[in-house]
Amino acid sequence: MKELSWEDIYKDLRNKKYEPFYLLMGEEPFFIDVISDYIEDKVLTEDEKEFNQTVVYGRDTDAASIVSLAKRYPMMSENQVVIVKEAQNIKDLDLLESYAKNPLKSTLLIICHKYKTVDKRKGLYKAVLKNGVVLDSKKLYDDKIPGWILTYVKRHGYIIKEPSAQLLADHLGNDLGKIVNEIKKVFISLPKGGEITPQLIEQNIGISKDFNVFELQKAFTTYNSFKAFQIVKYFSENPKSNPMPVTMALLYTYFLRALQYHFLKDKTPKNVASEIGISPFFVRDVQSAASRFPVLKIILIMSYLREYDLKSKGVDSSNTNHGELLKELVYKILN
Repeated sequence: MKELSWEDIYKDLRNKKYEPFYLLMGEEPFFIDVISDYIEDKVLTEDEKEFNQTVVYGRDTDAASIVSLAKRYPMMSENQVVIVKEAQNIKDLDLLESYAKNPLKSTLLIICHKYKTVDKRKGLYKAVLKNGVVLDSKKLYDDKIPGWILTYVKRHGYIIKEPSAQLLADHLGNDLGKIVNEIKKVFISLPKGGEITPQLIEQNIGISKDFNVFELQKAFTTYNSFKAFQIVKYFSENPKSNPMPVTMALLYTYFLRALQYHFLKDKTPKNVASEIGISPFFVRDVQSAASRFPVLKIILIMSYLREYDLKSKGVDSSNTNHGELLKELVYKILN
């Protein structure tokens, strides 16, 4: 076999194409959970699970115990399933190599090794690669999150437009598990085929459709200082849903993209999207930011962002609260 994407593994499982050994590893736990949860829920019937499905945790087991479980034959079933969760906590995991070289065909052994990969130079990885399936679950870059949200929502039979996907990405970060949990809150209130709108996001997740970093950026590019300070006031009154570190990171990305745009020779929308790493839908926003802020002003703003990021962490801030710091920063950006 070889390393497969989670989509390919999922597709094979749905088609009842099973492998005797699954090594699910990597920095992004969401895809590992999707595969292991499907196997746990769907491979065996409820009656078969009673005698043929075992779930153990890395902190409570070792390689020898896992091999012993995996070598049992199924009872009144074609397969048995052994799922090892939190396998990154098993100290002698490499000792599974000998079993991986000749795994029992009637067993599905699933090793869930989260947050890091096993050493690809060692025998265990190579043996599973030959006789089973390996998933290397990588973290998605921040600029890929909105597109992933669009795909996820569409796959589940709903609609979401790019600004709404960007709104979710800006506020929820790149924790896919957290994103999915929040999106599911909206699904509950929608019929199939319905659209996830900014209004529904505000009602179900608590992200304001009018007072968010996305709208703050619009206020910068449209010279709307009144709106900008309205948003900052809202942020200061709702710090838990608008933490300053997140706001600072998003503003830094916003101005960095505008700076990158200034230095592009080919400013066609397709090239801008490719070079900066954004959806073509948002190229116009970057163009607007670049036209509003010349290069020297952006460089100055980025120095302000670094300064106020340090102040928000207690460096030379005289204990000024985050709301006041953000007001000062926005004033300097606008003037």
